[in-house]
Amino acid sequence: MIQQAIYLFIGTTEIMFILFIVVMVFGADKIPEIARGMGKGMRMLKDASNDLKSEITKSAEKNGIDTSVTKDVQDELNKVKDELEDFTGSVRRKL
Repeated sequence: MIQQAIYLFIGTTEIMFILFIVVMVFGADKIPEIARGMGKGMRMLKDASNDLKSEITKSAEKNGIDTSVTKDVQDELNKVKDELEDFTGSVRRKL
C-alpha cells in the first residue's frame, strides 16, 4: 500500500499542481527570492511573538502574578502531545 504525504488536508497531487502554478506565474528564478522573503517574514513573526510572551511574563512577575501555573499546564500539554505522537507513530507503522 502506498501512503501519500498529507499536509493541511492537501495531498501530494495538489501540492505539485500548486508548485506548477507558482513556477508558471513567478518563474523559476524568482522562487528562491520569494522563499527567502517568506522565511524572513516567518522569523520576524516568531521573534515578535517570543518578545510579546517575554514582556507578558515580565509584567506578570512584576505585578506578583504566579506564572508557574502556566508553565505546569504547558508541561502537561507537551506530555500529552508526546504521548499522542508516540501512539500515532505506532499506528502509522502498522499501516
